[in-house]
Amino acid sequence: MTVTVTIDPSRPVATLINVFTVSPDRQGELIALLARATEETMKHQPGFVRASFHASLDGERVVNYAQWESVEHFRAMLADPEARVHMDEASALATDVQPRLFRVESTHSP
Repeated sequence: MTVTVTIDPSRPVATLINVFTVSPDRQGELIALLARATEETMKHQPGFVRASFHASLDGERVVNYAQWESVEHFRAMLADPEARVHMDEASALATDVQPRLFRVESTHSP
């Protein structure tokens, strides 16, 4: 199933960009874990908007791009024990994890 998503800078959401450094032989495992965690837990959290996962071509990075209705919704998810289990599992597969919250400033299309 293909879903098209528009990133809208006029919509005030909290955007998480989380960069995982991972051994290339574990990149697929991490993507699968993040996708499962999203289907089972994250998308059922209040304020969840969307998530996507990007695999670097060199196999060494996974980027999680997720949006929440607000910073408060994101923080509430961080405090949820079920969500914590998934985040801890993902962190265990990575050698480094760099989560940051952003706001969308602009988008460009042809």
